[in-house]
Amino acid sequence: MLSAFRQRGLSMVELLVALAISSFLILGITQVYIDNKRNYVFQQSQAGNLENSRFAVLMLDELLSKAGYRRAPDQEMIDAFPQSNVLNTHCETFPSEGVITSIKPAASSGQIGFCMRYQPAFDGEPICDGVNADLSEKVFGYPSQAETIYVALKFTPHATDLNKGTLSCISNKGSATAELIDGIADMKIEFGSGPIDEKKLNASNPFEDASTWTAADGVVRAVRYSVLAVSRNNQRDSDSNIYTKWLETAGTDAKTRLAAQDKKQIYQVSVGAQAIRNVMP
Repeated sequence: MLSAFRQRGLSMVELLVALAISSFLILGITQVYIDNKRNYVFQQSQAGNLENSRFAVLMLDELLSKAGYRRAPDQEMIDAFPQSNVLNTHCETFPSEGVITSIKPAASSGQIGFCMRYQPAFDGEPICDGVNADLSEKVFGYPSQAETIYVALKFTPHATDLNKGTLSCISNKGSATAELIDGIADMKIEFGSGPIDEKKLNASNPFEDASTWTAADGVVRAVRYSVLAVSRNNQRDSDSNIYTKWLETAGTDAKTRLAAQDKKQIYQVSVGAQAIRNVMP
């Protein structure tokens, strides 16, 4: 009877052993949960960067494909695109027969980008800032100079957060800047230019930074761009090779800003080049 009575319930030692085993199991399950959550967040950040990068490439390629478009192919380039200061608040002077130019320096905000012009293909054609083109001549004739579309595409970094940098558009037909995409940490634009009469790129220096290009370098016949997409803060545990490689070729201002604002984000680079086919022979 005494032996049977002593076997009832758990002893303190058994309880402590059970608690120890349970604690190890809970710690293991918790670690698995944390690892899975970290992996999920990482994958989501990568997906967001990839989506931003693809959209930026598609948008830039579509815009650049319009540069220099003429509704009437027999119209001379010099007549369709004379020297112009339209949109001069944002753009440098467009040279005669030139359809691409650089944006005006904005040292205080670190803006990067380019300006372009083209004739609308049809009445009501949408522009990147959401405004529709208006053509007085509905058939494929020579449009007036006032109907030419001028567009400034600009990357504007955020003062404190890399993932709040934006790519925006403004045209001579609209009154406000339209934000196209955010989550951009940095951007690089290069122009490939050459003499008007030779119809080719400069042999010695085919591509140069858009900020140093001048009309004396010739007509821009190609644009090369690089976009650095970025995730939210604290999304990676180790160094980023993409970030390190980007810093190696970044300008002084961009390098300082990126170094100061890097907060363990995930980065994604998209690179593209587009020949301005409408000014090619």
